[in-house]
Amino acid sequence: MGSRGIYVETVIDAPLERVWDATQDPEQHVRWDVRFSEILPEPADHEGVTRFTYVRESALHDVHGTGVSLGERRRPDGSRTSALRFATVDRLSPIRSGRGYWRYVPTADGRTRFLTGYDYDSGWGVLDVLVRPLLGWATAWSFDRLRIWLEGGPEPEAWPLTSVLQVWRPDRPRASRTLRAPVGGSRRDDHLQDAPPTVAALPEPGGP
Repeated sequence: MGSRGIYVETVIDAPLERVWDATQDPEQHVRWDVRFSEILPEPADHEGVTRFTYVRESALHDVHGTGVSLGERRRPDGSRTSALRFATVDRLSPIRSGRGYWRYVPTADGRTRFLTGYDYDSGWGVLDVLVRPLLGWATAWSFDRLRIWLEGGPEPEAWPLTSVLQVWRPDRPRASRTLRAPVGGSRRDDHLQDAPPTVAALPEPGGP
């Protein structure tokens, strides 16, 4: 995996169940997360593991890959987690394979602390020094896009990626509104220190 993992955290003024639905439903997920254009899940197995294929479209090339995920709906403290592994054999993809998690933590005032930590093997070698910051920014921008939507703002489609150029719009999504390292953490590669055990237990993704 890379020398520095990616961590993003935000607090959304919405109940945990609403955040869960908007992030676990593949059709809703691709509406706000610019890292994916399409996610096609298969039926979950007897352990709740879901295999899926994904596509990231661009003007120059569409990247296709596969993944496995497992969501945990109930924990003793009221929080939930979702573990993920993903991979592609596409030689033009900046990511070869990776793993990570989402965590959902209810706050005392009815909001939801939503965070992710993930890492990956680079497909572009030394060029990852440029790719990794962009992926971190895209994740953070997408999290703020999600927050705006779930707090009663415009639908995600109202904020295409080109809206980052609308600097005169104070209500547009901004990566800078998110937290980019764990509170109290001293190193960016500590991103998986609180990952659920299911991240390591998930099977390898297969397929294209």
